[in-house]
Amino acid sequence: MTTAETPSLESYCLDVAQRAHRASRQLSTLSTEIKNRWLLQSADALLQHEAELQKTNTLDLQAAPGFGLTDAEVDRLRLTSDRIAAIAKGLREIAALPDPIGQVIEGFRRPNGLQIIKRRVPLGVVFFIYESRPNVTADAAAICVKSGNAVILRGGKEAAHSSAAIVEILNKTAAEVGLPTDAVQLVSTADRDAVGHFLGMHELIDVTIPRGGESLIRRVASEATMPVIKHYDGNCHVYVDRDANLDQAVEITVNSKCHRMGVCNACESLLVHRDVAEAFLPQIAAALAQHDVEIVGDPQTCKCVPTASAATEADWSTEYLGPKISVRVVDDLESAIEHINRYGSHHTDAIVTKDLAASERFTDAIDSAAVMVNASTRFNDGGEFGLGAEIGISTDKFHARGPCGLTELTSYKYVVNGQGQVRS
Repeated sequence: MTTAETPSLESYCLDVAQRAHRASRQLSTLSTEIKNRWLLQSADALLQHEAELQKTNTLDLQAAPGFGLTDAEVDRLRLTSDRIAAIAKGLREIAALPDPIGQVIEGFRRPNGLQIIKRRVPLGVVFFIYESRPNVTADAAAICVKSGNAVILRGGKEAAHSSAAIVEILNKTAAEVGLPTDAVQLVSTADRDAVGHFLGMHELIDVTIPRGGESLIRRVASEATMPVIKHYDGNCHVYVDRDANLDQAVEITVNSKCHRMGVCNACESLLVHRDVAEAFLPQIAAALAQHDVEIVGDPQTCKCVPTASAATEADWSTEYLGPKISVRVVDDLESAIEHINRYGSHHTDAIVTKDLAASERFTDAIDSAAVMVNASTRFNDGGEFGLGAEIGISTDKFHARGPCGLTELTSYKYVVNGQGQVRS
């Protein structure tokens, strides 16, 4: 349905949400077999329609300059043969994962004979707002449906043609296998006011997941009338302890910062124990210079690294998403913990150390969704954790924290079986 077929934007949004709500009721009891069949046949169909997908994708690529996209953003928008194959592979991987719906979390029997079972159920309807990446359209649809949820997709206008083509294939396959076709719907209007309408429909939409810039996420968090799974930014840290293997620390820091700089689990801040600062800082400065990374630091860092500039107070909490990093020398482990908990975004933080007690103290005290010991921050990812595709990484503290895979898109219900018991 397009906005031209409805009397108003509000009624269009309401119709989409109502259809998603009805589809979610059907999905909640749908068999794993049908969901997996949809995933596998959709994977085949995407490959079969590769030429059509690339042709449609050309429309988005041609329009990209008008949206002011950078070369990197245009590249993320492009659907190549390899990327379409990767999307299909992702759907097959999700099909291979255990279905969380119906899983018994725990069960017990009360003294009065009541049998109580805690069982996983879907959340219901997911409203997902995301950036202009066509592969995310397929990933989000797949992970929502496999976990028994209907999804309303609000992708970026820059990928509108590509996302629509992918959803059309998914919906056609849904009709063929007996999956409700309204389980996956793509919002067909670029009108920003549509987001506000959906955010007010808490009776029909159970959770909203925004994935994009901080301004979008703050808008969603302030306007949503339903729960929001979110993270605002990714100011991730690597702390090099006094007992670190310094060669390992260089490798971990460079990978954390430079593997991909524009992602939320990239390192933005480096902390170094005072006892190893003089030895380590020149090494890491030379290694980062090979990737053209600018260093801003405290006075001790600037003393050890002549090319470093003085850091401001704002630098300690900044997510650069590019070739810049803040560096600070700390007196001890506790100072590092205090700094991270104060300035960090509670996303991903790492310690490099050979001291087991230090690593245990760090993992206990750091208030983040993922804490790494002697490993890159880049590993905070659904695929790397073996969760399959993820719909986002949450820094919230309710049931979903870290990579949000199938299980994180479920809730639970209690099922109580009795033999005629009544309460006295």
